[in-house]
Amino acid sequence: MPNFCAAPNCTRKSTQSDLAFFRFPRDPASCQKWVENCRRADLEDKTPDQLNKHYRLCAKHFETSMICGTIHFSPYRTVLRDNAIPTIFDLTSHLNNPHSRHRKRIKELSEDEIRTLKQKKIDETSDNAQNPSEEEGDGQDEDILPLILEEKENKEYLKSLFEILILMGKQNVPLDGHEADEIPEGLFTPDNFQALLECRINSEEVLRKRFETTAVNTLFCSKTQQRQMLEICEKTLREVRDSHFFSIITDDVVDIAGEEHLPVLVRFEFIGFLPYEANAEILAVKFHTMITEKWGLNMEYCRGQAYIVSSGFSSKMKVVASTLLEKYPQAIYTLCSSCALSMWLAKSVPVMGVSVALGTIEEVCSFFHRSPQPLLELDNVISVLFQNSKERSKELKEICHSQWTGRHDAFEILVELLQALVLCLDGINSDTNIRWNNSFVLCSAVTDFDFIVTIVVLKNVLSFTRAFGKNLQGQTSDVFFAAGSLTAVLHSLNEVMENIEIYREFWFEEATNLATKLDIQMKLPGKFHRAHLGNLESQLTSESYYKETLSVPTVEHIIQELKDIFSEQHLKALKCLSLVPSVMGQLKFNTSEEHHADMYRSDLPNPDTLSAELHCWRIKWKHRGKDIELPSTIYEALHLPDIKFFPNVYALLKVLCILPVMKVENERYENGRKRLKAYLRNTLTDQRSSNLALLNINFVIKHDLDLMVDTYIKLYTSKSELPTDNSETVENT
Repeated sequence: MPNFCAAPNCTRKSTQSDLAFFRFPRDPASCQKWVENCRRADLEDKTPDQLNKHYRLCAKHFETSMICGTIHFSPYRTVLRDNAIPTIFDLTSHLNNPHSRHRKRIKELSEDEIRTLKQKKIDETSDNAQNPSEEEGDGQDEDILPLILEEKENKEYLKSLFEILILMGKQNVPLDGHEADEIPEGLFTPDNFQALLECRINSEEVLRKRFETTAVNTLFCSKTQQRQMLEICEKTLREVRDSHFFSIITDDVVDIAGEEHLPVLVRFEFIGFLPYEANAEILAVKFHTMITEKWGLNMEYCRGQAYIVSSGFSSKMKVVASTLLEKYPQAIYTLCSSCALSMWLAKSVPVMGVSVALGTIEEVCSFFHRSPQPLLELDNVISVLFQNSKERSKELKEICHSQWTGRHDAFEILVELLQALVLCLDGINSDTNIRWNNSFVLCSAVTDFDFIVTIVVLKNVLSFTRAFGKNLQGQTSDVFFAAGSLTAVLHSLNEVMENIEIYREFWFEEATNLATKLDIQMKLPGKFHRAHLGNLESQLTSESYYKETLSVPTVEHIIQELKDIFSEQHLKALKCLSLVPSVMGQLKFNTSEEHHADMYRSDLPNPDTLSAELHCWRIKWKHRGKDIELPSTIYEALHLPDIKFFPNVYALLKVLCILPVMKVENERYENGRKRLKAYLRNTLTDQRSSNLALLNINFVIKHDLDLMVDTYIKLYTSKSELPTDNSETVENT
């Protein structure tokens, strides 16, 4: 349903405009000022709550300085400053048309008031047009009116440039279209921005006029100006959150034009790239500075942090997490719901062989998804190997056609499919008619004994966490009960550690049997042989070598990582899921949420009434009608029609909803990460731009071009900094 502007003589509505529409404030004093300035008699007898619920004013009625914004997790919205008052109104234009009919009853103005308003407009337009003779005494001899016209033209020109820049960003078109060595000598070829600009010159009067008055061999928009405009685009895209609370998630390190960056998301909504720093302490400082100063987030409201990174960066990101936890104890370090626990744990294992194996697995999956033909070849091989079990054959084929590396049982699948993968790669390599990039390299990698031992050990160790991890990505009730099963998981892993001699013997035997089946020679890595070259007394065998370098550190790390991720605070947060009615029902409404909710007491609107409110919440669902189903998710509970009658419960559910470990039922929360992956997949590393990426990934966001222009002019106010026709010249070629 569209929002209509409540201002007199304003016909704008939200479905026909990119402008933001703002509710009347609930604060009585502020609301009264809004009503007074609107001059509508029919609004004067309405309460602030009624006005807040039913009436809006569009952004055109506020000074630009009254509109502000900071980043949020979802969705993006323009907001006003706390003290914003609307001051821009047209209260007289209807007087020129006595036959017009108005839905809004404008309060009649007295003749004195009309005269005052008209005089005010005259004063505003002529305020700077003083007597030239007076200015001569001050040594000023400028004609102010032409400057006002020039400013207007500059704004229109800038607006067109911003429009082109946003278009290129959303369409993922790089600003630079040509490398220097690609341009034939003696020929000037414009970059993409310049080329698109020249295409639009004939269709836009503003651009055509500017082009016709520009000197020959002048760059129409300099590189400096393009960089400044990109910064403005990024700045004006930062808008306020619906809720105070948010969580931070970083994805794996990516290459942006030759430099490593960390993609940063706020509850799956992409907000930008952070330049990666090898030193963990420096990275932690930069991370905090970027979040608070550049992106405008108040870390006091951060309730969760998760880092989806590979083993090479995991230890450094844990330093970042620990540093933030020291300053903000409620920003708990958690697992991310978009990543299976098994893969999360494997990526953090500080063993080089594990890191290499994970990279090989990703390359194998990518190789078979580049084209239908490799997958077809793999299907044929699976059909032959599993001809005695057609059901399993069909299931494995379906798995291979999916992104199976993200599954909870990814290592079990890999071990089962390894023979089919090797035979398929061998067949592809022997086909002289078709040559596939990396097929020889991949075949060599997956037939390496070190790789086989590594995936077998990971499969067996992570089998103890598989059910636990699967429950964490299951239904809300599964997540709740999983919190209580962590002790059993740790107990099993500790038992493995105590009996590692027995377990590693079984694991090594499984790896050797698999290698024998694939006719792979069992040998230690070359680095081991070099280290023991000439040491005749060395009694280290292949089995003991993998025990010391792989099995023991992997089990020890996973035990410690589970303890770090699932801290006491994290488990308390998961226990708060007993607020969800379906979980309460499974617990026979005999719950103790108040004890677990203590960690969020400062986030509650009425903490003193928490105990009584929780009692009412339980009674409400315990004595519900037989035809009423219990809401089974946080999302369903948050959208109950009477949820606002339980303000503390509502606040707790809102905080739980934004924790990275929680799987959000509303798919739009995952879109930011999906668009990030799509951008990285579809863009060459040397053409990636952090600023343009933000525009491309957030392509659904509307942009206020007027706000961008005003922001640009405020930042670059001196005449030399404003876009002029001779901003930068190029040599005459």
